[in-house]
Amino acid sequence: MDAVFHALSSVTRRIMLERLAVTDLTVGELAEPFSMSLAAVSKHVGALEQAGLLKRTVEGRRHTCRLNASPLASASTWLRYYEHFWNGRLDALSLTLAGESAEEGPDVHD
Repeated sequence: MDAVFHALSSVTRRIMLERLAVTDLTVGELAEPFSMSLAAVSKHVGALEQAGLLKRTVEGRRHTCRLNASPLASASTWLRYYEHFWNGRLDALSLTLAGESAEEGPDVHD
């Protein structure tokens, strides 16, 4: 799970995963929207591969990447455990803000 969170810590890798969720792409196609070298793209692909989020098939010089979303399940389960803490705090904030709005009265503009 550490490798998954490490892979997700990079906006570049998150964008790559979003694009791979739509279709399989070659490493070159993954590199297109970024202004970085193919070597740098390969490092990002390697991090995604190490986390198990990407499967790469090689046919000659063509490296095709495919999303493997299954490792995200354990990360999602871990995050879901903490969801009730966030929801409780957000609910309290919502009540506080609603109370402050009620105290201010209606907003009247001339």
